[in-house]
Amino acid sequence: MKARVIAAVLLAAVLAAAATSASGSVAKRNATTVTVWLQDDAKNGWADAVAAATRSFQAKHPGVNVDVQYQQWTTHLTKFDAALAGNNAPDVIEMGNSETAKYMAAGALAPIRAKAYPNSSKWLGGLKSSCTWNGKLLCVPYYAGARAVIYRMDYYRQAGIRSTPRSLNQFVTDGKKLMKKFRKDGNFSAFYYPGKNWYATMGFVYDYGGRLAVEKNGKWKGALNSPQAIRGLTAAKSVMKALSRAPLTTDEAHPYPSIPFAKGKVASFVGNGWEWPYTLDPKVGNPGLANVDLAIPATSGNKTLAADWIAAFTSAPNEKKMADAGNIPNASNLAALAAGNPKVSPFARAAKYNWFVPISPNWANVESGNVLQEMCQAIFTGRKSVRAAATSASNTITRILNTGS
Repeated sequence: MKARVIAAVLLAAVLAAAATSASGSVAKRNATTVTVWLQDDAKNGWADAVAAATRSFQAKHPGVNVDVQYQQWTTHLTKFDAALAGNNAPDVIEMGNSETAKYMAAGALAPIRAKAYPNSSKWLGGLKSSCTWNGKLLCVPYYAGARAVIYRMDYYRQAGIRSTPRSLNQFVTDGKKLMKKFRKDGNFSAFYYPGKNWYATMGFVYDYGGRLAVEKNGKWKGALNSPQAIRGLTAAKSVMKALSRAPLTTDEAHPYPSIPFAKGKVASFVGNGWEWPYTLDPKVGNPGLANVDLAIPATSGNKTLAADWIAAFTSAPNEKKMADAGNIPNASNLAALAAGNPKVSPFARAAKYNWFVPISPNWANVESGNVLQEMCQAIFTGRKSVRAAATSASNTITRILNTGS
């Protein structure tokens, strides 16, 4: 069996350097130790890049220790907020690129000089924008990611499909052939699409010209009930209903689609670049999320050292290590690192069709409030009409994004 990647769907990811307090006070920590918080993705996927960065950093700063502590996406911000309150934040922190706006707006991230970081003049525009607030650069792009459709060539061939789908209509037509071919398996999905997968669903919204929200005169308005967004959501429901038997009450990570895919229950799914190497291994664990930023807390007494470690971590050789793990380099001049890698190049092409969440300090509250997940579930289960669910979500987004403004 072979797995192949097709069709761009959506995602941008970055790693940034930021600071964590507007006070500028000094953390109570040994000044010869730089504490770095990274997500488990790095430990599982490119630990060699982390080690190489530390070696390079320590060659420049002999005697300075680097304490890399790996975090979980579900708890890292709670821990970070507590560390800020206790004046004991790390010197470097990895954050989701949809999480940085809240901390940038609060003055919690320290301004940085782009020239201090490798390839900064060629940083991907979408990633750089997620690190910019009121004209100030407050974090450093780490890597990019893109979601694309990963599919089983052998299943497609068994259903009489000999070529890669080149349009949504063809993809659905082929999917229906797969559903017919494997109809005896009541758990089979031609396209595995969990009911709470808002990432894939927003891909439909943006592809049809819709948006999550729009800003005018400093005020945000949810836009999921626009005609374009309604068409996108309706198309997503149609595709899911025709091709998927994935649970309607779970998201794209519980389990990761690579698990049922590897067990022969799935012909295709939307996945990140770092997911597909795991698709043949049913024992694989959670490889983490790809949308990330690294930050240097303002309470850090080691800002210069922290910046030097991040510069070493985002060097071209380390970006290549991350590309080998399935990520897209953070700068356009490094695109060849992905283009020459058959495991990554389809996702690099997918990244051209990217979209990004509203750059609002309150966006993280939309995500943590499961607004989009609940909307998707309501639509796909039929609990609400597409328009009713979209209108409710839009109203909630409008309220959350304008809170405190």
